[in-house]
Amino acid sequence: MQKTPLYDEHLKLGGKIVDFNGWALPLQFTGIVHEHQHTRARASIFDCSHMGEYRIKGQSAIEAYDRQVISDTSKIPLGRCRYGAILSENGGILDDLITFRMAADELYVVTNAGPIASVTDRICGGNPGAEHVSYETAKIDVQGPLAYRMVMAAGFKDVEGLKYFNSLWTTWRGHRVLLSRTGYTGELGYELFMDNDLAPTLWELFCSMEDAAPAGLGARDTLRTEVCYGLSGQDFDSTVTPLESGMAAFIEWETEFVGKEALMAQRNRGDYRELVAVKTLDRRAPRHEFNVTRDGVSVGVVTSGTFGPSLDHGVGLARVDRNVSAPGTRLTAGPKGLPIEVCKIPIYTKGTCRAAATA
Repeated sequence: MQKTPLYDEHLKLGGKIVDFNGWALPLQFTGIVHEHQHTRARASIFDCSHMGEYRIKGQSAIEAYDRQVISDTSKIPLGRCRYGAILSENGGILDDLITFRMAADELYVVTNAGPIASVTDRICGGNPGAEHVSYETAKIDVQGPLAYRMVMAAGFKDVEGLKYFNSLWTTWRGHRVLLSRTGYTGELGYELFMDNDLAPTLWELFCSMEDAAPAGLGARDTLRTEVCYGLSGQDFDSTVTPLESGMAAFIEWETEFVGKEALMAQRNRGDYRELVAVKTLDRRAPRHEFNVTRDGVSVGVVTSGTFGPSLDHGVGLARVDRNVSAPGTRLTAGPKGLPIEVCKIPIYTKGTCRAAATA
């Protein structure tokens, strides 16, 4: 397994290390439910240094990148971020990503760890203005209602006034850091990108703060499932399209991109399933790959499922036939016929991600 710059820090804190897409990352420190609840109430620190990062400089390089993704980067204002995806020729999702507009002629792109080799080939292949910087970049996420207070206390004064899905370059103790108000928990949060050698110092500083605590992959998963954020390689992959994965709103149909022809054909046919939020009526959880049925007939499959600590019942995502995708529809899942109900996204509605950031 590859190790992040924070691997030794995790061992010091008693983190339970697991293999996540070839990376040695902490599953938990004090317990998944405890870390989940701490994030919702205060703020947690996550090591996300396994993620992929790319710098794209120059107008021609940006135009080449534009042809690879479903987004239209010309519509991203300076300092803003936009969610999107990179597709195969058949319209399948190679990976989802976020594109940051850092300057008129500069983008910063964040992807996932699993498909990084194929994504790098698509972004950087034949594009000299695209640079793969993942292995020299560490990423620390501060997530929770008190995240703003902690990032300010660490000395990142530029965070003041930074709005949701905005980002900027800043300097911290002589080091350049990309700071964005983004995250994967549904709470007020910030993601910080930095050189590897800076990460342990910043991690220790955040973890030493009152009301802060480290959190692992387990809590990250329960948090994101409660707010219905899809996971690459689990809720979607190259076998399904953005139309089947809740991404229709992010497709820029007027632009040209790889996979567009196949995607348009699917849209015109209308013969695809949709990704929906589901909940159980008790503490039992739907599980990944549970068959979803209605009146004994298969109508879909669960893609993610867990117990929701903030809700006290099971939550998940499922890809189902469109005629059973309306909120309120009752279905069953799994070999024992677990009752589930399609519900609005997000399931957990008290998240602070868009709230005003105050000390």
